[in-house]
Amino acid sequence: MVDLGRVHVESFLEMMSAERGAAANTLQSYERDLDDIRSFLKERSIRLTEAASADLAAYLSSLARKGFKPSSQARRLAAMRQFYKFLYAEGLRTDDPTGILDAPKKGRPLPKTMGVEEVGRLLSQAEAEADDPAPGQLQRLRMLALLELLYATGMRVSELVSLPARVLDQEGRFLMIRGKGNKERLVPLSQSAISALKSYGRRLAAENAATKDPPQESPWLFPSASKEGYLPRQVFARDLKNLAIRAGLTPSLISPHVMRHAFASHLLANGADLRVVQELLGHSDISTTQIYTHVLEERLQQLVQTHHPLAKQAKKHE
Repeated sequence: MVDLGRVHVESFLEMMSAERGAAANTLQSYERDLDDIRSFLKERSIRLTEAASADLAAYLSSLARKGFKPSSQARRLAAMRQFYKFLYAEGLRTDDPTGILDAPKKGRPLPKTMGVEEVGRLLSQAEAEADDPAPGQLQRLRMLALLELLYATGMRVSELVSLPARVLDQEGRFLMIRGKGNKERLVPLSQSAISALKSYGRRLAAENAATKDPPQESPWLFPSASKEGYLPRQVFARDLKNLAIRAGLTPSLISPHVMRHAFASHLLANGADLRVVQELLGHSDISTTQIYTHVLEERLQQLVQTHHPLAKQAKKHE
């Protein structure tokens, strides 16, 4: 029997153009996708018009094995669904084989992060600049304090720039952060973050005292002439990218949010519990923190390779 698959594809494309007003690019995309499906089925001696659900599921599985992204698989499935609905509506099939097919799950993309060495370079650059007594030192001390706090706590940038000035008066190694939904959480501070914070606070107080008309005391740790009264997060993000350039790093890969991810990833890589990281990040649900499970998987593989007796034996025979 003659395979009328190509004829029906052309009829389907004509319908999409005349009745649905599909754009030329959309029609070309449907044509390419359906031709690819037809070729796959032809290799298995199955006509496009007669394919069963299992045949189409096998096609989608073949795409996954070839490394097609879930978004590309979903597009092919959408083309199939439109085509087989057309065949059903035209009376060319008595069923729709795509009805029971599940859309491929789009995995959450892994967050961009920074290596320990990259964070170290960024902090070293900020520290070297903060030590320079030239005019503008307050801004450089502020950048160092911002970075040290961000990497020590993993707080959101919105939480960081809106910290209250009373942070400077506190003693001890913990910081209370008010996060989403006004929920408070306690996070520990590193010794370097405490030191950077004190240096910044002293310089801020000295510059305010030296001004002829001292400004009204700001309630914010990082005061600014902005509408909110504190440093806009966009300004911090811009200054961070400029610092990255001076540190010899790629600015497009660095942002306050990337440093938050670095904080979490580095903790997990060094043995922290996922629940503890959840608390420190202020995630209300552990599922949000589970985007970092790839770090745990890498660590577990490393532990097995290092400590499992069979792995040790294999190394001896290499």
